[in-house]
Amino acid sequence: MTVITIDHLTKDYGNNKGVFDVTLTIKAGEVYGYLGPNGAGKSTTMRHLMGFSKPQTGSVKIFGMDCWTEQKEIQKRIGYLPGEISFPDDMTGLHYLKLIANMRKMTDFSYATELLDYFEINPNAGIKRMSKGMKQKIGIVAAFMHRPELLLLDEPTSGLDPLMQNRFIELMEKEKAEGKTIILSSHIFEEVEKTCDRIGMIRNGHLIKEVTVDELRHSQLKTYKIEFIDSHALTDLKQIYPEATYRTAENQMIVTINDSNINQLLAVLSKHNVRFLKEEKHTLEEYFMQFYGGNQHV
Repeated sequence: MTVITIDHLTKDYGNNKGVFDVTLTIKAGEVYGYLGPNGAGKSTTMRHLMGFSKPQTGSVKIFGMDCWTEQKEIQKRIGYLPGEISFPDDMTGLHYLKLIANMRKMTDFSYATELLDYFEINPNAGIKRMSKGMKQKIGIVAAFMHRPELLLLDEPTSGLDPLMQNRFIELMEKEKAEGKTIILSSHIFEEVEKTCDRIGMIRNGHLIKEVTVDELRHSQLKTYKIEFIDSHALTDLKQIYPEATYRTAENQMIVTINDSNINQLLAVLSKHNVRFLKEEKHTLEEYFMQFYGGNQHV
């Protein structure tokens, strides 16, 4: 069953800001990663799904209902974590969550309590005095606590420390196992890779590629820095990898290859005395450019 249907959505704010002719579908039980740099159009898409913004052209539907005209009915069944959360400063975390629970007519607050413990939140602290990370955790609890069928999560781990990022990923895996449908907007490649089934890449408001996570993993280029014991190895390697970068003074080679060619590289290196081999981490922009090509800035 299809849960989300976005059909040729366009919202033009001028100066190439907005979303343009975006079409995608998300099925029940699927975790969909919406990947792109800041300003690419992720939050704009989310706001349309929530019914906060009306499409200029195209349509946006959830559960077969129009997100603009039937937003109240839709919002009863979804959990939403905005990219920028605004809280009332004169409340504690617990008072805020109780307020949201009452608005949703929740009769069982037990899952909220479980999530507060899970994320190590002191719910009696005043929101005004909370750190960005603590506020983010309150937002996560508010989105998940009523056990919605669909979760719309916009940059969910923003401000979280590494431990809490891992806990969030574990929570996502649990919700996924329960059959929840999730759309996760992020500019963090690793977060999307760990949690999602399928990924949509958006750039300058245009959905430029959709892939499964496995396709993305296996198509990635990797860059390795290799240092040799002596300089003789560089002479041989230059014949095999002429496009690589060589630092003769340090006896180093920096080479970029596709995952499928890693065995060939290891076979070549086994013939030489290697001091060390290190994978160079790529920025998100480099992942984008390596995956779909082109020379435009993301």
